[in-house]
Amino acid sequence: MSRLELGIAWRYMRSRRGSKLLSLISLIAIGGVIVGVSALIVIIGVMNGLQTDLREKILIGSSDIRVLTYGPDMVMSGWQDVEKKVARQPGVVAVAPFVFTQALGQSAQHRYLEGVFVLGIPPAGPNAQEVTGIRKTATAGDFTFSTRDGRHRGVVVGAKLADRLLVTPGIDSIKLMTMRPDKIDAITGMPEPQIEEFEVTGIFSTGMYEYDNNYVILSLDAAQRLAQLGNAVTGLEVKTPTRWDAPDVALRLQDSLGMPFRTADWREQNHSLFNALKLEKLGMSVILLLIVLVAAFNIMSTLIMVVTDKTREIGILRAMGMSARSIRRIFFAQGVIIGLAGTFVGLVIGLVTSVAIGRGKLIPLDATVYYIDHLPISTEPLDVALIVLASLAVAALATIYPARQAARLYPVEAIRHE
Repeated sequence: MSRLELGIAWRYMRSRRGSKLLSLISLIAIGGVIVGVSALIVIIGVMNGLQTDLREKILIGSSDIRVLTYGPDMVMSGWQDVEKKVARQPGVVAVAPFVFTQALGQSAQHRYLEGVFVLGIPPAGPNAQEVTGIRKTATAGDFTFSTRDGRHRGVVVGAKLADRLLVTPGIDSIKLMTMRPDKIDAITGMPEPQIEEFEVTGIFSTGMYEYDNNYVILSLDAAQRLAQLGNAVTGLEVKTPTRWDAPDVALRLQDSLGMPFRTADWREQNHSLFNALKLEKLGMSVILLLIVLVAAFNIMSTLIMVVTDKTREIGILRAMGMSARSIRRIFFAQGVIIGLAGTFVGLVIGLVTSVAIGRGKLIPLDATVYYIDHLPISTEPLDVALIVLASLAVAALATIYPARQAARLYPVEAIRHE
């Protein structure tokens, strides 16, 4: 493209009154691209941030893979041999048993019973396998579950649950009650309750409302007694080199272990949530892409108006020997200039807005509803690159029709145009 063609394209974008400023219709076309690009960058960043933040928070207390069993009891007996077999499989970084059950909890300061989820894991120590990041979330005490008498009779409570039960580590205790199906009350015909008291030795805070509000964590042997499992466990937790390796490793473990064992990776454990987030991201992308398409129609209408307004000038250029190809390039350059200007400014506004919202935590959320306390943003370079390319491509495509119409004008008819 020659300097003459670029010069004419730039001249046609300016105001007719001799001003060097852009015309109003050119500014409107650029503004449409700016809005579309900046909105796409911010919203896609929000969807990425929600997905990433929720995934990290959920997986603090949930392993990459869980090895479970089929059957009516859904418990794993003789798990030590299974653990050794799983540990030998390629792609397995760490493996540890866990117990998961439900109970009613009550503290001396809290009159009412609270429904809680009970998670039993091996106590922290030099030989403990770090399968999840839950042990790193302790804000008071630790995950050794050691009480003053040297026994592993401690319990680590979620921060919000601890506030509700009014308990303090090292001072208060919690009673946990489960039902004993092996003992039936002769009068009521209901299972008799089993009540155990545990000293509060720690508090954890993950930032995930579900964990902080409902979970208590015990040592593995204490949870086995509370759930009346004997030496059995609920299953095994497995850590892989990266979370994205989990599906392949889970498939190999399933093939290796066979029945009655089954595996569930982190995506399967939270299938509905992550699928919903993915669908929302796709939906928002399509909706906001319509803004860019509207901007493309603005560019098209702008160029059509310029062609109509500059018909005589185009006829003079053709009469002076300018080819139809050069005329097409003039209007193509005009559309590309609008697309480049709008895309660049929209890119800057979108990135600055994303950084401000993400780092400044400008948009608070209700953690009881959204699991998180502020709107997170994670701007992925690939997404930004795709948005920029899509915007430029749409702007370029919008120039095709008006550029062809301008190139088809006959010189004599164009010069006689009123």
